[in-house]
Amino acid sequence: MSMNMQQSPKVSIRGLTKNRTVKHKGLGSRLLKDKTLYLMLIPFIAFYVLFAYKPMYGLLMAFQDYSIFKGISGSEWIGLENFKTFLESEAFIRCLRNTLLINGYSLIFAFPVPIILALMLNELKNQTFKKTVQTMTYMPHFISTVVIVGIVTQFLAPSNGLVNILLDKFGFEKIYFLVEADYFRSIFISMNVWKEAGFNAIIYIAALAGINQDLYEAARMDGANRFKQMIHVTLPGILPTIMIMFILKLGQLLEVGAESIILLYQPATYETADVISTYVYRVGLQEGHHGLATAVGLFDSVIGLILVISANYLSKKYTQSSLW
Repeated sequence: MSMNMQQSPKVSIRGLTKNRTVKHKGLGSRLLKDKTLYLMLIPFIAFYVLFAYKPMYGLLMAFQDYSIFKGISGSEWIGLENFKTFLESEAFIRCLRNTLLINGYSLIFAFPVPIILALMLNELKNQTFKKTVQTMTYMPHFISTVVIVGIVTQFLAPSNGLVNILLDKFGFEKIYFLVEADYFRSIFISMNVWKEAGFNAIIYIAALAGINQDLYEAARMDGANRFKQMIHVTLPGILPTIMIMFILKLGQLLEVGAESIILLYQPATYETADVISTYVYRVGLQEGHHGLATAVGLFDSVIGLILVISANYLSKKYTQSSLW
């Protein structure tokens, strides 16, 4: 009996060593077996290294009095001076307020639209009509931003725009919407809803397809009508997806589609249209202050990262759904 107790650790060590050897060979075999897939992965890794991680080197300009002739290595280091310049400027309050308001209104009015659209499409029984509506709502996403802004501009034109023609027919005065600062946020958010609602609904339609149909059957046996099934089965079924999309949206709280605004706004609407992204564009590309523009962009990214981490923590705490 005592001999068996002394020999058992040796058996265990030999077994462990043997298992590690088998596991090591198994990993090598799998790499060799799937070598074609790993070779196909190389271009994507190279893409991210070259175009996503290597440009991060340029963030050093945020701490320099950058000169395009001296480059990053030769420019003078000025610490946090670019950040102080931005935070003490008049544009800071205006850009931050407009960015938060536009994104806040988007969260309130635009974020629920794809969810509502997906729920409505899910209730349709006529497949032909359902696919037609889906196609019609997807299409604006694939149209260039320039074309979308051009269509909106034509619709709102003061002389021959459809909206002003209708206002004139009903006895109202024509309005030059694009030079009125009060209308800019509504126009911008409405345009984005029309452009992206159908495409964003795809995610929720996919989530709806994953709900167990037995839950609907059980709800029907309990006497639930279509509306109650949607409230008690459908919405809880897609709630994790909604939370994930909400977290991602929060991460972009300080990001607004600069291309659309640059094409749509005018100096007369700067008061309500100028956001951090457009400020970076003007300061960096038009005025040549690359260090200041980089500092503003870095400030924007850091705030976005903090918001994502905070939203992910709260979502994990209260809904058990999170990105990580």
